[in-house]
Amino acid sequence: MPVGTKASVKGVDHERLREAGAEITLVNTYHLHLRPGSPLINSLGGIHRFCSWEGPILSDSGGYQVFSLQSIRSISEEGVRFRSHLDGAEIMLTPERSVSIQEELGVDIAMAFDECPPADLDYDGFARSLERTLRWEKRSAEARSRPETALFGITQGGKHKELRTQSIQALQEIGFDGYAIGGLSVGEPQEVMYDVLSYHVQQLPESQIRYLMGVGTPADIVEAVSQGVDLFDCVMPTRAGRFGRAFLGGDRPYLNIRNACWTSSEEPLDTECRCLACRRYSRAYIHHLFKAEEMLGPQLLSIHNLTHYLTLMAEIRKAIETGTFGFLYEKVRSRWQAGKEHR
Repeated sequence: MPVGTKASVKGVDHERLREAGAEITLVNTYHLHLRPGSPLINSLGGIHRFCSWEGPILSDSGGYQVFSLQSIRSISEEGVRFRSHLDGAEIMLTPERSVSIQEELGVDIAMAFDECPPADLDYDGFARSLERTLRWEKRSAEARSRPETALFGITQGGKHKELRTQSIQALQEIGFDGYAIGGLSVGEPQEVMYDVLSYHVQQLPESQIRYLMGVGTPADIVEAVSQGVDLFDCVMPTRAGRFGRAFLGGDRPYLNIRNACWTSSEEPLDTECRCLACRRYSRAYIHHLFKAEEMLGPQLLSIHNLTHYLTLMAEIRKAIETGTFGFLYEKVRSRWQAGKEHR
């Protein structure tokens, strides 16, 4: 899912998203609650009409902001009290309020409210956090009033198998329409994330969507798919694009278009890519745009990177259908391993 936190994928309009292959996008409850507000969006016909996106929309509950905005929030059993990063106003986000906002927005998939803890907690810290999260998620399920809005539960527990197991068992007792794996890609080493995925994905019901939140590189994605993950979101394609990194499909995983070696290159970013940037423009031109600080440069790289990711997802689906996923897995993993060695 391309990430459109504030109902906009940064620098990319919906026609380009559709052309890239996007079918579903993600928005954020916390940010849309602050501006422009869910009542306004609801009065204008809901989030789909407001941002003119005809496909499904999933909303993050605001739980990630519990992790990312630690300096302006405080946690209690009731919920999380934030100081708005816009004007300092005090905002109380509870499980009930989070679900209410998501239903008022009119999203297709809402997420239960959870606490996303930092990776450096000790076992007892993760255990206390998980206990609170499970109480919050039960309250989230009890607060739903629109059965047509799917509600997904989120597992937590850090790197600890016992806590991850406890998490999914409790969530299944509550009952959700799908299940997400939270609390990864928050500063832990890659091998820790892979270890959790090696057992935890299989603990989630196979008959329902299994969603890995906030991950990651193409290598991370194929690793997670190999364990059984279905759905992903990540800001990496657009964030990397804004800083000049273009993901590639050849022998190297990416390039930095700001580097002087592309000053006079007439090549497209990727000869195998079908995106607007690769069809129409050279590396030299996009390099110039970044050096000249023209906004078109980050836009083109964001379009390219989203196309790269969404093309990979299409290739994964086809490979699973044809029984060739193992070959694709090795191809992507080898490319990224070679890229590490090249650096």
